[in-house]
Amino acid sequence: MAVVRAFGKSSADMAQREAERLAALESLDLLDTPRDEGLDRVVRLIKDIFTVDIGIVSLIDAHRQWYKSCIGMPVDEVPREDTFCRYVLDIEQPIIVEDATRDPRFANNPAVTGDSHIRFYAGVPLKTKEGHVIGTVCAIDRRTRSFSAKDLSILTELAGVAMDRITLLQSAATDGLTEVLTRRAFRSEAEQLISLAVRHQHDLSCIALDIDHFKRVNDTHGHAAGDEVLKAVASICKAGLRVGDLFGRLGGEEFVVLLPHVDRDGAMAVAEKLRTAISAQPVSGAFGELTVTASFGVSTLSIVSKDIDTLLAQADAAMYQAKHRGRNRCIAWSSLQAVDTTGSRRRVLKAGSILFNDRRSTIDCTVRSLGTDSAGLSVSSSAGIPSEFVLSIKGEGFETRCQVIAQDRQNLEVAFR
Repeated sequence: MAVVRAFGKSSADMAQREAERLAALESLDLLDTPRDEGLDRVVRLIKDIFTVDIGIVSLIDAHRQWYKSCIGMPVDEVPREDTFCRYVLDIEQPIIVEDATRDPRFANNPAVTGDSHIRFYAGVPLKTKEGHVIGTVCAIDRRTRSFSAKDLSILTELAGVAMDRITLLQSAATDGLTEVLTRRAFRSEAEQLISLAVRHQHDLSCIALDIDHFKRVNDTHGHAAGDEVLKAVASICKAGLRVGDLFGRLGGEEFVVLLPHVDRDGAMAVAEKLRTAISAQPVSGAFGELTVTASFGVSTLSIVSKDIDTLLAQADAAMYQAKHRGRNRCIAWSSLQAVDTTGSRRRVLKAGSILFNDRRSTIDCTVRSLGTDSAGLSVSSSAGIPSEFVLSIKGEGFETRCQVIAQDRQNLEVAFR
């Protein structure tokens, strides 16, 4: 007999609803994208209108809550199992908690018992027009307090404003800070260039680059310094690329380049030129002078890697290896000394589990890309994950042994055994 969950839904219904929700979130392509001033304004309004310590606009994937915009919290994401907002996600309705120490759902939460000292929480769903809850909009305080029906109405309206802003962001072609292509615009133009390269059988290569120790810059010198570093790196890269090359910002400190009519050796030469230029030009400002470096991964069009998802996955895997081998270096996907993978990838967003220690240990993950012989995974922390494990994709009956090809703090590239 089916297990009945919230609102009388069976476990199968809940699994299907979650799969549809993740598909809606994936289609927006917003996870790990740069900050947006419009959503930052919504968060400032939350903080000022309700006189609370913390305002958040969040997105929730299979394993974490990620803050698209946040004021008052020192982190930018938390594991899904630790967040108050998972309850909003479960019931798809607002939740008000006037004193978290008296609520059995939250009294023992680390955010309540620990240094964060959270006491009050108001969270409303962030819903698409089709009704999928992709995240939450929250007002949080370190003091107990009441929250009226009018307050809830205002917070709900602000969630609507946030969703309208997210919808508007889908049409943006240029990143406001660095003035390079947004992730969505880059992917769209890249697909056209790849199609031409495949049709006319000419070379094409992809470079993924990630600024080294960027979080340290923000934590030590502030976000204004981080913004100056991002602008400087973007400017240096643009100066070193041809007019016909594509250059975009994938995430906070990650950029990507597409090079038409360039083979692997040529792409490695371009990556090395950019790496040298970035490390040779300090970034100056009120924060002083910072020496910046970046790690690079290169992939090349082939019979197998002939779509943007596979090229990006391979370039990312090579870039993670560059990080692992000491940073400030360039590595090509084809030179990775790991289990060879041959299949193409498709971009997905699925709930998964990493099983190891004879299945006694489980870590939730989000499957970001998937092929017949490999996958890209995101985790809250890759620390402690062994080089071989079992990957299970929840609700699909999929399970396979994996070997880690490359990794960084929160991402794993794996080959199926």
